[in-house]
Amino acid sequence: MKTETFREMIHGNESRSSRIFSLVIQFLILVSLLTFSIETLPNLSANTQSVLYIIEVCIVAVFSIEYLLRLFFAENRLKFVFSFFGLVDLISILPFYVSANFDLRSLRVFRLLRLVRILKLVRYSAAIRRFHRALLLSREELILFGIVMLMLIYLSAVGIYYFENEAQPDKFASVFHSLWWATVTLTTVGYGDVYPITAGGRTFTFFVLLIGLGIVAVPTGLFSSALIEVRKLENAPVEEPLGEENLEGNES
Repeated sequence: MKTETFREMIHGNESRSSRIFSLVIQFLILVSLLTFSIETLPNLSANTQSVLYIIEVCIVAVFSIEYLLRLFFAENRLKFVFSFFGLVDLISILPFYVSANFDLRSLRVFRLLRLVRILKLVRYSAAIRRFHRALLLSREELILFGIVMLMLIYLSAVGIYYFENEAQPDKFASVFHSLWWATVTLTTVGYGDVYPITAGGRTFTFFVLLIGLGIVAVPTGLFSSALIEVRKLENAPVEEPLGEENLEGNES
């Protein structure tokens, strides 16, 4: 009985204990991200660094215990280890142990993996789970649109290269150099660091900008419709199976 209670608390999301457990882990994730950001501040005192280190040790200890509990109560432990959330849980604590056992400057890059902890929030948020389901629902359309977008970026780079290469050989030296302009123009970012100066180039840019508006709008519409569909599926009433009384009523 206790085993089932612990399994529900660790892997479930319906009971009061599981919700409290989820809130505690969410709070620790946010604290961890906050301390990580504070560590990047210059001229921190030795006392502040010690406090941050103690907080990190405590958080890693809790996350390590959480990972071991999830592994122990998992129905299929091997599947959990290599699952998305299993890998996220492991990577979120691994940098601490790596940096603790080695004193090599090159291994400090592993501290960046602490940012993976933000992905742990996905497990505990119903809204984020809806976003995930919406992405899965519209992934084929989004993948197709991504391929078309890459094709448009390449074609735009080729077009602007032929219009602007002679006038600006330093900025549009090749199709590869033009890819930067094509990307920021089609995404309507428009940094302004590279821009056409010829009449043909500006006319071409006008049409590219019009296409860019569609590039921004289309995936937004696809994802919004998928999110609405997920909402409808969640709110749809569950149909009760026909019992013997209902079957007899239908036959009469």
